[in-house]
Amino acid sequence: MAPAIPGFDHRRVPVADGVELATAVGGSGPPLVLLHGFPQTHLMWRHVAADLATVYTVICPDLRGYGASGKPAATDPSVYSKRTMGADVVALARALGHERFALAGHDRGALVAFRTALDHAPAVTHLACLDVLPTLDMWEAMHGATAAVGFHLYLMAQPPGLPERMIAADPDTFFAHFLDQWTADPRAIPADVRAAYLRACREAIPSIVADYRASAGIDADHDRADRENGTVLRMPVTVLQQDWGAALGYDAAALWRAWAPDLDHRTVSSGHFMAEEDPAGVAAALRALLAR
Repeated sequence: MAPAIPGFDHRRVPVADGVELATAVGGSGPPLVLLHGFPQTHLMWRHVAADLATVYTVICPDLRGYGASGKPAATDPSVYSKRTMGADVVALARALGHERFALAGHDRGALVAFRTALDHAPAVTHLACLDVLPTLDMWEAMHGATAAVGFHLYLMAQPPGLPERMIAADPDTFFAHFLDQWTADPRAIPADVRAAYLRACREAIPSIVADYRASAGIDADHDRADRENGTVLRMPVTVLQQDWGAALGYDAAALWRAWAPDLDHRTVSSGHFMAEEDPAGVAAALRALLAR
C-alpha cells in the first residue's frame, strides 16, 4: 500500500482547464494550505499535517506537475510559472469552500506560496516559507564555486530537450542525490516514502524541469516587477532556513525583510527536509505564526 497521511481524505480537485490537483484534506477549523517541495509530494507534510489537523483544516495538494496532480504540457513559460501555480492554490482553496486561508510552503512550494501571497494578498492571512530565498534573490545570491550546490538550478534552466534527456537517462540517481545530500537525518525519509518520491519524480520529469525553467525566466521577471513597484507582503510572515547565508555570503533575514515587513526569521539546525526531520519544531513555528 502506498504511504499516505493518516486520517486524511484524498481527492482530485479541478483548479484550471484540464488541471486537477491531487489533494489530501484533514482536520477541522481555520484553513491551512501546505505546499511541498522538490523532489517530493504532499506526503512530506505527513507528520506536520497530522499534528496541525487537531486545530486546523489542513489542505495538502501535490503541486501542478508533481505527484498525482495534472501535468499539462509546457506550451509556454506561463504554464509552470509560480503565478499560474499560485492561481491553482487559490482555486483549490475556493473549491473547498475557503476564500481566505493561511499558507505554508517548502522549497518549490515556498516559491509558489510567496508568489500566491503577492498576487492574492486578500486571500492569504499568514505565510510561511521554508528553506528558500525569493526567486530573484536566489539568483543574485548564487555566484562562484559555492553555487555548485545549486547545479540543478542551472541544468534545468537550459532550453527544452537537454535537461530532460539527461535526467531521464538515470532519474533515480538524479533525484535520490538531493534526498541523500540535503538530509541531515536519513531516517526521516523511510524506504517506502523515499520510493514514493522517486516514483513520482520519474513520472514527472518534463513538468519538474518546466517548473525549474520558469524560475530562471518568467518567475524572476515577476519578482523583478514587484521589487521595482515596491510590492511587499502585508500579512505576518515566518521564514525557517538553514544557514545558507553563511556559506554563500548573504544576509538571509535582510533579503526576506525587504519583502516582508512583519517577519519572523529563524535559522534551523535540521537539514533541508525540516518538516520530516523536525516536524514538531515546524508545527510549533506554524502554530506561532497563526497566533500572530
